[in-house]
Amino acid sequence: MRLLVNMSDKQCQVSKAATEKLDGEKRQKRNRDGLPMWTVQMIVLDSTGAEVINVTTAGEKPDVTVGQPVTPVELEALPWNTNGKHGVAYRAVELKKLPAPKNAA
Repeated sequence: MRLLVNMSDKQCQVSKAATEKLDGEKRQKRNRDGLPMWTVQMIVLDSTGAEVINVTTAGEKPDVTVGQPVTPVELEALPWNTNGKHGVAYRAVELKKLPAPKNAA
């Protein structure tokens, strides 16, 4: 079962540019299709507050910069539990760039 996150009421902004997602041997991870995996840190804001999350994508390196508004396409939450540690990982098909907000005059 896929746990897709409804992003319709959320705003996202890149807080750290794309970096290679590394395995335990410091090599770039690849998905099942052999595509390189990337991690982008972003701030997600809604009416309840903000969270900082890391989102993984596969394929070409996301062309995003710090401060860039984005929308994760098909953002999936992936709960995990390993050796007594647990959390939620996030992955998206892509990060869609949005126009920067216009400054108020």
